[in-house]
Amino acid sequence: MGDLSGYKGGALRLLRDAGASIGDVIEIRTDFGTVTGTLVPRYLYGDGEHVVLKLKSGYNVGLGLSGLAKAKVLSKGEKPSFSPPASPRAAKGLPRVLILGTGGTIASRVDYRTGAVSPAVTAAELDSLVPELSEIAKVQPELLFEVFSENMTPQHWTRLAKRAAKAVGEKFDGVVITHGTDTLGYSAAALSFALAGIPIPVILVGSQRSSDRPSSDAPLNLVAAVTVAAEGSFSGVYVAMHLGESDDKVAFHGGTRVRKNHTSRRDAFSSIGVPLAAVFGRSGLEHVAEGLPARGGSFKPRPKFDGRVALLKFYPSMPGGLVRAARRSGVKAIVIEGTGLGHVSREVSSELGRFVKAGGLAFMTSQCINGRVDLSVYDTGRDLLHVGVQPLEDMLSETALVKAMWVLGTGASGSKARELMASNVAGEITARTFPG
Repeated sequence: MGDLSGYKGGALRLLRDAGASIGDVIEIRTDFGTVTGTLVPRYLYGDGEHVVLKLKSGYNVGLGLSGLAKAKVLSKGEKPSFSPPASPRAAKGLPRVLILGTGGTIASRVDYRTGAVSPAVTAAELDSLVPELSEIAKVQPELLFEVFSENMTPQHWTRLAKRAAKAVGEKFDGVVITHGTDTLGYSAAALSFALAGIPIPVILVGSQRSSDRPSSDAPLNLVAAVTVAAEGSFSGVYVAMHLGESDDKVAFHGGTRVRKNHTSRRDAFSSIGVPLAAVFGRSGLEHVAEGLPARGGSFKPRPKFDGRVALLKFYPSMPGGLVRAARRSGVKAIVIEGTGLGHVSREVSSELGRFVKAGGLAFMTSQCINGRVDLSVYDTGRDLLHVGVQPLEDMLSETALVKAMWVLGTGASGSKARELMASNVAGEITARTFPG
């Protein structure tokens, strides 16, 4: 029996009776006429009442079983395959850059039969598909793991940090990490803490559109990332993504101050509360912010994380039971995203006090994109201070979550953990808020 991924119930029976497989061109008679197209797989949790075809026009159509009479296979499909060209040979004497592949859209291809996006391009294939890289650096690609970014965990961050730290001893001039965009900011923050003081650039790079699409932002982003990793005068952890919708500039964002602010635009990422770290254009680096750490020096990586941290967003009518549930689940620290200057209801404030009294750590950030937490202005904030909730200045909520995991991973607890959370380790806290 051929592949009928995702189909079940009546739809599966209809297709089995026809001897159809995913990718076959089939004809289905319906109440409103005959429909011809390529059979597309269904997603895992789809119902059993529809058959999905990709039409010749490129659009997908879902056909409900109630109007279908019979299916017929017109031609058998072939499983699509992809063979990348050979990697170009780099010139001698170029800087050495390690490219670590993790998956994500930048390492994905579109199956143009079905329209689905799947992880298929390895770090080595990215090297061969962007031949300009051989003119910039001697690239060593490694596929560290292959996951969509929503499946990244603190264990993945530890593996990335250890491999990047090892690259320093191997005399690489820089490291580039290809990564899915959805949790790119979390991973950038994690590596910023784990690799604080690293003497080379570590650039996380993603794309909003897969690397084989004509509108892909992957090639320019990757060229910019490799160029800065190879030649940039500064060190540290950064995110490289399109600055605008045009293919002419790439922005470099500090790893603890970056946020994805759009679901699909190529310029989805913004630096929050700080200016851009650098801008790459057609002629190379066009701008580098003042005060970035220079290359060189020694450092000691601290790559361990403890995932027992919760990030809770306060909302009107939020039950205090959510805090209790977090405590009962074994959470050791809670980051609260409060309103305005850092406020929550009396009920939630009381539960946070009980959490702290039981030995937990509670930290306050703001739902506002710009500005900083100040718990001394209103009674609500002063009550939070009284029960032991610690304000985190203008630290981003996502960064605070990751930092708390890192702080616990260092073995710190109690007052030591609170002291470390309040200190500026990797640019996560600014002395003065940059205009938003």
